[in-house]
Amino acid sequence: MTTTSNTTNRRLRGQLARGFTLMEMILVLAIISVLVGLGVFAMTNVLGDAEAGKALADIRTMETNLIRFKTMAGRYPTQSEGFESFFNKPSGSPPVRMWRKIMDEKGIYDPWNEKYQYRYPGKRNASGYDIFSKGPDKQEGTDDDIGNW
Repeated sequence: MTTTSNTTNRRLRGQLARGFTLMEMILVLAIISVLVGLGVFAMTNVLGDAEAGKALADIRTMETNLIRFKTMAGRYPTQSEGFESFFNKPSGSPPVRMWRKIMDEKGIYDPWNEKYQYRYPGKRNASGYDIFSKGPDKQEGTDDDIGNW
């Protein structure tokens, strides 16, 4: 009988040794928590980078639309006509040669729901035009402005 009970005890101890202790489980959970925390910290600025990237892409699109407008109308829009001339026929002087809607009104808004700014002639591009977004702080002239300069 002792041989059988020793064999059974050894088998039970072997099965128990294969499980995880409470300390091992806590250690694994702590490591996972640290990794998740590092991942969240690394992803914090991703949304801000995406918005800035979208604004820059929109500005490039506006530049293309300005070239299209100039090709049709024979001139760039005046500063007072602005980007509204892409979806409303301008009545300014000199009159446009030909006009066609280039984009929808919603396309002139940046990711922070402000209108893109247009200056012709530009302050930064004196021989051309300035197109810019005031950025997330919605204040012109700060470091977060995004433009075609």
